[in-house]
Amino acid sequence: MARTSTTAPTLVGAYGVSVLHLPRSARLAAWGSALLSGRTDPATAVRAVVGSDEPHGVTGGEPLPGWQDTGPAGSPGAPGDPGGAPLAQLFAGLASAGARCLRVALPAPGDPAGLPGPAEFSAEAVEAGEAVLVDGELLLLDGVGRLGLVPHVSWFGSAWEPGAEVTWRVFPTWSPKAPDGTTLADADRSLRTGLTEATRVLAGLDVARWRDDAADRITAVRDGALATSELPPGCPDRAVRVVASAARVRAIVELASEDDGAAVSSSEALERARSLREVDGVARRALAVAVNAAAAELAGTAPQR
Repeated sequence: MARTSTTAPTLVGAYGVSVLHLPRSARLAAWGSALLSGRTDPATAVRAVVGSDEPHGVTGGEPLPGWQDTGPAGSPGAPGDPGGAPLAQLFAGLASAGARCLRVALPAPGDPAGLPGPAEFSAEAVEAGEAVLVDGELLLLDGVGRLGLVPHVSWFGSAWEPGAEVTWRVFPTWSPKAPDGTTLADADRSLRTGLTEATRVLAGLDVARWRDDAADRITAVRDGALATSELPPGCPDRAVRVVASAARVRAIVELASEDDGAAVSSSEALERARSLREVDGVARRALAVAVNAAAAELAGTAPQR
């Protein structure tokens, strides 16, 4: 099986010139919602979702109106579309089926994070660590139903020049479970606590002592900012701030998780790993809440305040 994606936002660039990137499903949910609401055009949305990947492919879209097999990722796209014919067609099919808003899910083993099922979809989403849910029932060719998408990622190249081939698999899904009631304000508050804890754990690891490049990397993480294309224009300011903070916390966790640091026993290493997982869980849930709040605002489906 192809290696699946990691959903921890990635920090790239020279130290001190750092850029944070969101999970692919977060980008698809935000930019897809903006496209479905007419706030952006297909070529711009496809470019933002694909980023530095090879052109994305889509499989399993047969229930969508007007769907045609466009072949694997890399099939030629429309003018101005970076080889993203499958993604552009996915957006068109979702629009024809009546989709208005997309949501991101960022599950983890033991934490399904709102996945509605069935089991096959949930298992694939947990393994990938991310998924996209299409809000509401759609008018599909085989009747009314709901859909979800999971990215499968194959990596190639080297550590210095990595590349990714991405295929989105379309799955039928069940009706969503009742929401957990977490608001953007709740996510913002929990994230501040998570950032404090992440910083404490990182300090406890004493990474600057046991890795020569750690001091520069810590600075890069703490100063990291979202790439401008990660979220569409028009997202609420608070949602953007929470997304950026969550991405920063997850990047700190990713750095701190690279090895056991100054741990002197297996129990100490296990406790540190547990603490990091908890911090990442807070940031992961906050990121999903913030992206979904932004998507709902873009789609015009946000609840009235």
